[in-house]
Amino acid sequence: MQTILVAAEAPWIREQVRTAFVGKDDQVIEVVRGQDVRNAVVEHAPDLVILDMQIANMGGVAAAIDLRLEAGAGRSPETKILLLLDREADRFIARRADADGELVKPIDAGMLRRTARRLLVEPANEPEASTDEDAATVPEEAEQGEG
Repeated sequence: MQTILVAAEAPWIREQVRTAFVGKDDQVIEVVRGQDVRNAVVEHAPDLVILDMQIANMGGVAAAIDLRLEAGAGRSPETKILLLLDREADRFIARRADADGELVKPIDAGMLRRTARRLLVEPANEPEASTDEDAATVPEEAEQGEG
């Protein structure tokens, strides 16, 4: 069983994540505020954190940076981070936030499942294993490989 934390203010995004993992033994935990992400990660130690860029008070990029800093200081567990971007140009900031992967909205359940599967089998935060260019292009490659 894998635990997936989704942080999104928009109900349709949380619904897409639930739909992507329904019928599996995965547990989906939802938060609607960016400032609640850190506590949810400490409490549930998720395998994957999915962050929407547009979350009130603390957006996905800020939450991702916060998680990386907290894990680096030993105050929270390491976790994979997937950022849901608003546009292609946001890939630059996703890489700066040290996200493990990113998808540009709109998203669908199949795309989420494929990307999550890829992220969950890769070693955590191994810059030698993938370059910034790989991180930006792997979701599209995964989708092309399945279709």
